[in-house]
Amino acid sequence: MVQAHVRLVFAALRRPRTLVELVRATWTFRARNWYRRPPFLPLPPVPYLAWRLDTAYGDPRAAPAPAELRRYLRWAARLRSRMDRGGVS
Repeated sequence: MVQAHVRLVFAALRRPRTLVELVRATWTFRARNWYRRPPFLPLPPVPYLAWRLDTAYGDPRAAPAPAELRRYLRWAARLRSRMDRGGVS
């Protein structure tokens, strides 16, 4: 799992817009009361991430390719933009 995080950081450094989209997605899926538990970062709960990976790839420890992650982040950003404008039905 750490290796996947390192790949995400390098992918975000190569494309700064990816970093912005990654931060927005992380904030969207942050754990409740994240500020009360170490490491005091607004990160998604590990069980939630495992479930998402298991439903998407059939393996809770899967690591999506950086290109696939960027595609997802762009899709999520477009969806949020449409929702902000009231365009999603």
